[in-house]
Amino acid sequence: MIGKILRFAFFILIVRPFCWLVLGMRVRNRPNLPKDGPAIIASNHNSHLDTIVLMALMPLKLLPKVRPAAAADYWHANRWITWFADTIIGIVPVYREAKNVQSDPLEHCYAALERGEILIYFPEGSRGTPEKMGKVKYGLAKLMAHKPDTSLTPVFLNGLGKAWPRGTGVIVPFVCDVFIGEPLYYRSTHDDIIRQFKTAVRRLSRQGEFPELILNDFYSES
Repeated sequence: MIGKILRFAFFILIVRPFCWLVLGMRVRNRPNLPKDGPAIIASNHNSHLDTIVLMALMPLKLLPKVRPAAAADYWHANRWITWFADTIIGIVPVYREAKNVQSDPLEHCYAALERGEILIYFPEGSRGTPEKMGKVKYGLAKLMAHKPDTSLTPVFLNGLGKAWPRGTGVIVPFVCDVFIGEPLYYRSTHDDIIRQFKTAVRRLSRQGEFPELILNDFYSES
């Protein structure tokens, strides 16, 4: 119970004011967000801020169900980081280094979807260069195939890689744009859902009317 109270307090008193006032978050197509689980919210990934921004968009009543997938080797590095990651953020650990040949790094993500939770997932696997999207890995398709009735909401984030880029410890106020697409569903093959996701994110990026240079950089790595 104390953990739930602390989690709500953290998002109400710190995360939401930070996202709206410091980042100046601008959101398009917010009604496309899932209303319940099981569901996946997937986006490009350039900053530690990506997770809290996506969580801040969700109604407070759904907060207990919102679970970001995160690397266990990073977020379970010591007991204090582990406590914060598990109790306040509510991560679903992904073990990037398999414990044995039979283990699946996504086993906890499968379990989260089976429980009807809303999983925040970054298909690139790790944070990339600001305003560039790395290779979309097949973990996303595996999650969708495991539970085909799961909806996939594609999201394009812009600006967070400049507000808090990888390798820096300083947050710089920078306007953040969030574009939310219509849900996708697993229909045929892994390649098909990956292609649908990449196409959806590209289309969302075009809604921002960003300078062509930014868009070209974004596309160059995808």
